Amino acid sequence: MSGSTVVPTMIMNEEVASMPGAVIIGAGPGVGRAVARRFAEEGLPVALLARGGRTLRDAADALAPTGVPVAAFTADAADRADLDAALDKAVGEHGVPDVVVYNAALIRPDALGELSVAEHMEAWAVNVVGAANAAARLVPAMAARGGGTFLITGGMPEPKPEYVSLSLGKAGVRTLVALIDRQYGASGVHAASVTIDGPVAPGTDFDPDVIAHHYWTLHKQPRPDWQHEILHTGRP
Repeated sequence: MSGSTVVPTMIMNEEVASMPGAVIIGAGPGVGRAVARRFAEEGLPVALLARGGRTLRDAADALAPTGVPVAAFTADAADRADLDAALDKAVGEHGVPDVVVYNAALIRPDALGELSVAEHMEAWAVNVVGAANAAARLVPAMAARGGGTFLITGGMPEPKPEYVSLSLGKAGVRTLVALIDRQYGASGVHAASVTIDGPVAPGTDFDPDVIAHHYWTLHKQPRPDWQHEILHTGRP
């Protein structure tokens, strides 16, 4: 059953408390948690969304040293009503976000013809439709306010036959970024993806803390310099 847990942390000052915050959808270990920490270190209040309560508690605990307000909400990214309810709670907690990061994904190896229609739809629901629903819920309010950033964790710059459903999903993510930009870019919403071309692991060229820097870079880019995709190859 879905619910929510608000995790209180020290509010540093009134200015920080009134700042638009960051919403991280898919706040598990790895990129999600590293991105949440990166934005928290910059002083943004953070709302965390994940399916599991333990995942949320661990993510919130990791942000405690930053001293920013943190709220955590359980949500299934593939369930639109569940996701909408959690996002509404996040807005109620910190206001319309300044930045949204969609990091949820269903990652599993599968070959062409191996999955059933239902299994393909399950992967597509998490990898693409959840991001589209999150954008539909939050981006119009960001545009009405005058701007914001909507970021999606991408991957598979080249499709891989051993990861068919994920390859299809990451191609869908690129199209979704283009659609959001076409509809809301003129209103100041910067849509982009961070494409990770390798396995994420601490202490490697795909260290999540290194990758998290790309999200902050995209968020802070002035409008004339907007990029819509950053590719992390693990090489200089």
